[in-house]
Amino acid sequence: MGNCHNTIEVNASVNEVWDKIINFHDLSWAPNVIEKVETVGDKSGNEIGAKRVLNDAFHETLLSVDASNHTFTYAIENGPGPLESNAVDSYVGKVVLKPSGNGTEVVWTYEYQSQDDNGIAELCNPVYQALLSDLAKQF
Repeated sequence: MGNCHNTIEVNASVNEVWDKIINFHDLSWAPNVIEKVETVGDKSGNEIGAKRVLNDAFHETLLSVDASNHTFTYAIENGPGPLESNAVDSYVGKVVLKPSGNGTEVVWTYEYQSQDDNGIAELCNPVYQALLSDLAKQF
């Protein structure tokens, strides 16, 4: 099983960051990474089972939301290259917000089963680092 870990410190409270990222269908906070979000189905962006397609490539589903602990998880069911549905199983991403000094530590991790762990890390880590960078710029 592969796994990766990305983190950043954001100069805002946990509640401010949570309010910015919790809508699964709204990635307007990441304009340098996400050009298009397509909502799939009729679930709202805060409902378990909400589905989206990012940049016509990443097919994702919201798995859990724990507002009291500022955490959510999601699955990637299909994506480009090493994230194609026949190449990876059980891809689960997790975002956790934690108070840190005068701001918030945003921890973005993911785990997966694949024959190409390095390929997934090489594709995903730069994306998550860019997402976190865009998020930090919002505050």
